[in-house]
Amino acid sequence: MAQLRPITKSSKQFDALARSEGLSELAWQSLIAEAELTPKPGLVDGRGSGSHSDLSLDLMRRSADAIAPYFTRMALASAEAQMNTSLRAVVASIGREAEAAMLRATSGSNAHKGAIWVLGLLVCAASLSEGSDPEFVAEAAGYLARLPDRSRPQAVSHGDVVLERYGASGARGEAYGNFPHVAKIGLPALRAARKSGRTERDSRLAALLAIMSHLDDTCVLYRGGPEAQKIVHEGAARVIKVGGPGSPKGNAALIALGQELVSQRISPGGSADLLAATLFLDALERGLERVEKDNSLVEENDGTN
Repeated sequence: MAQLRPITKSSKQFDALARSEGLSELAWQSLIAEAELTPKPGLVDGRGSGSHSDLSLDLMRRSADAIAPYFTRMALASAEAQMNTSLRAVVASIGREAEAAMLRATSGSNAHKGAIWVLGLLVCAASLSEGSDPEFVAEAAGYLARLPDRSRPQAVSHGDVVLERYGASGARGEAYGNFPHVAKIGLPALRAARKSGRTERDSRLAALLAIMSHLDDTCVLYRGGPEAQKIVHEGAARVIKVGGPGSPKGNAALIALGQELVSQRISPGGSADLLAATLFLDALERGLERVEKDNSLVEENDGTN
């Protein structure tokens, strides 16, 4: 029989560090998996920059690399912590440091600001609760998000502008509501597509489209207003209706939607962030140490898209 390790402060610290690093790794891999998923309508992927002039797949990878250590710090700060305003202040401070690191890595381009908020909260909740049930983790993350951040910068963000103009609450509202587009839409769509026999790539695209068809995306609204949001909602729903990713009609509709979004410079970036959150919670629930590869880039290079 193996010798039992005594439960000491140092062993607890070691366990907390190991879990924190593991959660950070899953968050980083979720960002990479989202970025590499191809073909995504209007978004950076293996084909190019989509509707963006200041982002590329390489830049998205560099951004993910830059912010990954901050996920570890968030998880460590949350391990065995109390869910209170003190933790909220610490996590918020680390998040702002992560944003600064992202901007340095991308020479000023906003690659993952929303994802830092979304995944940061979920990483903290998973670390604090040591849970793996997606709805439980999402609820804990929502509770943490709703605690006041007294040091929140007063500068007006794109999300603030969209909230004032159109009433859409964006990433902040998503978190305050316990991530409904992840727990109630993205994850069920991902599971259903897998169960139906879709490939991992097509299952992830199905999850993205499900989110896009429902989310009031501040990235879309800021760029194009309600008219652009209608194009995204209806276009994503149309792809799903004709068969979804992996079906001949669904694939054709997906490519057509991408062409329309690029032509009008519409980017569903909020949906992309929530897909990364979906992949993170999915891997956590399944007890995976790594987010599975989906072969998007291999299939793209083989000309199968």
